[in-house]
Amino acid sequence: QVQLVESGGGLVQAGGSLRLSCAASGRTFSSYIMGWFRQVPGKEREFVAAVSWSGGSTRYADSVKGRFTISRDNAKNTMYLQMNSLKPEDTAVYCCAARGGSWSQDSRYAYWGQGTQVTVSS
Repeated sequence: QVQLVESGGGLVQAGGSLRLSCAASGRTFSSYIMGWFRQVPGKEREFVAAVSWSGGSTRYADSVKGRFTISRDNAKNTMYLQMNSLKPEDTAVYCCAARGGSWSQDSRYAYWGQGTQVTVSS
């Protein structure tokens, strides 16, 4: 089992940057595929990005490609989301999550953090 805690959210102007962190407990962090999701009240949760066990493979939603960068540091049990060129439509609660399974096949994310609010003003 792994527990996840996000940090780094806040209020930023459009065009600005934020870096989110996701700290994981447990000694098996490197065995999980990690992902970032976001949700706006009244809308479905949206996939943002995912990173493989070693960090060598990444995947992004089209809406953030070229602006966001996902990474991980297994020695620190931490995953990151660098968000640049932020837009008002990026405003959401951002949650990190962990799953097992194959990188090439989507499977259910089993562990979730509580989320951190990101607000982008125009």
